[in-house]
Amino acid sequence: MLKFTNLALRRGAQLLFEGVNFTIHPGQKTGLTGANGCGKSSLFSLIRGDLSADSGDFSKPSQWQIAEVAQETQLTAQKAINFVIDGDAELRQVQHRLSQAEQSHDANIIASCHVRLEEIDGYHAYSRAAKLLSGLGFNDHDIENSLAAFSGGWIMRLNLARALMCRSDLLLLDEPTNHLDLDAVIWLEQWLKHYRGTLLLISHDRDFLDSVVGQIAHVEQQGIHLYTGNYSSFERQRAERLAQQQSGYVKQQQTIAHMQQFIDRFKAKATKAKQAQSRMKALERMQLIAPAHIDSPFRFEFKPPRTMPTSLLRIDDGSVGYGEITVLQNINFSLIPGERIGLLGLNGAGKSTFIKLLAAELNLQSGQFNRSKDLKVGYFAQHQVEQLDADASAFLTMQRLDDKLSERQIRTYLGGFNFSNDKVLQKVGSFSGGEKARLVLALIIWQNPNLILLDEPTNHLDLEMRLALNQALQGFEGSVILVSHDRHLLRSVSDDLWLIDDGALTRFNDDIDAYPRWLANKKSGKVNSEQLLESRSTNSRKEDKQNKAEQRKLQAPQIKRLKRIERAIEKLSQQKKALETSLAQPSIYQADNKSELTEMLTQQAIVHKDLQQLEEEWFELSEALEN
Repeated sequence: MLKFTNLALRRGAQLLFEGVNFTIHPGQKTGLTGANGCGKSSLFSLIRGDLSADSGDFSKPSQWQIAEVAQETQLTAQKAINFVIDGDAELRQVQHRLSQAEQSHDANIIASCHVRLEEIDGYHAYSRAAKLLSGLGFNDHDIENSLAAFSGGWIMRLNLARALMCRSDLLLLDEPTNHLDLDAVIWLEQWLKHYRGTLLLISHDRDFLDSVVGQIAHVEQQGIHLYTGNYSSFERQRAERLAQQQSGYVKQQQTIAHMQQFIDRFKAKATKAKQAQSRMKALERMQLIAPAHIDSPFRFEFKPPRTMPTSLLRIDDGSVGYGEITVLQNINFSLIPGERIGLLGLNGAGKSTFIKLLAAELNLQSGQFNRSKDLKVGYFAQHQVEQLDADASAFLTMQRLDDKLSERQIRTYLGGFNFSNDKVLQKVGSFSGGEKARLVLALIIWQNPNLILLDEPTNHLDLEMRLALNQALQGFEGSVILVSHDRHLLRSVSDDLWLIDDGALTRFNDDIDAYPRWLANKKSGKVNSEQLLESRSTNSRKEDKQNKAEQRKLQAPQIKRLKRIERAIEKLSQQKKALETSLAQPSIYQADNKSELTEMLTQQAIVHKDLQQLEEEWFELSEALEN
């Protein structure tokens, strides 16, 4: 077992934690969480033996085999499959001994080597490695390629496969999902569930943690606290503890105030409006977990788009690809304000290609693409992060974006993304991957788009930043199209899911929790009834898409009117509250304030009547749109 006794650990002059006492027993799967820089990776270094405790004690069984994902790899001509098999160090040792024994004709050693190969399943090593690579997205041709043929993200997948190949007693995984897409994440999740050793996992993917781990070791305030249960259970336990302490309770109330105000207006008729019901369910969860995130350093939101055209874009009979290669064809797609779409599909199916088409980084090979003249796109992708000026500071980057901003405005805005003090003036080249991603998101949000395209935005973002992004997107009035391996983000932000498969873009007629089942059916060659429906003729699919697009186009004015009504209700509600506050003052009822009292009562009646009319209209429009 891993035993930490009164442990203290420093990195240079920085104290990471002290007085740490907890035990991880054999076979337990533990999630290690905490803010970036709190010491999670340093704890891994201690376990590996690369660091020593400054005080206290740490112990682990001396015979344990430890596996982890290498961060650097020499790109050689070695085949990918052989590189992965090398992860089973004992297998390679036995094979080497067997080769030497065969050359010296030592029958005893030859026999013992064959016995050991049988015991460690060495005869199926190639098959085991191939299955690992297939699960992580490699095809049969890829596994025979040399290491030098792969890009950085695929090398990380190879390193992960090599770590999983090791028949380890302890597996250390630090953000293993960062370079994976959703289907690979789902596969890895299932693999780890069946892993028999002890697992220590650093991850910012809450659904992944929920599914895999049975306890959480949370690093905060220079200590490590162990919570029984998965991540959701940890969140509830920590929330209850902080709520009892009344720590930061005011900030929690500010977080939920807007949503509560909406519910208060419509709670009598909540059964009539999906929006009100949705907010009530969200608020129930938020009230439970919000205190667990009161110390989040992030605070930002999207401003209402300056312009909101009736239709943002429309594609008819489109095909897109690279050069003479077509990736997607027969695309019929339209988008109106307020739509929130999550894109699903196997690795390489064309999700990023479709996003690039919408972002105008690719042109149609055939078909028509009509964009509104008022369309303003905010596009996040990994290459956006890589294209940041490494020699510029975050301050200078913002200044280049808008030279009218004052120093105070820039510092205040970037502070919401946890860039403060000297960090604002530090060169971007020295930033971590998560810091660069936060800066790109800050730049996108400042530009006030009416369509946001997000291609794996959560890579390198910690849980607190993911939560802040989630909340900001939920309040965004424009449209969102999202590609992500973070199922919690997809579930929270997306109202509709679309699937890219076999070169076609179609609606996914289920929720995100059904996607693993679709994935399993796809890989096994099974076709369910929904897929049979989607396999109708191209002309039929085209006709259906056009009909749906026309329907959304007809609904656009109603949605726009609904937004205007919500803003008017908000304004009248504030007026009503101000009048009620004034009428609650005893001084207003004095004789010399009679005329002012009469005027206030008249205004109150007018506001009440107008508010009632707008609320009725809001409900009628909401029901019409739902129907």
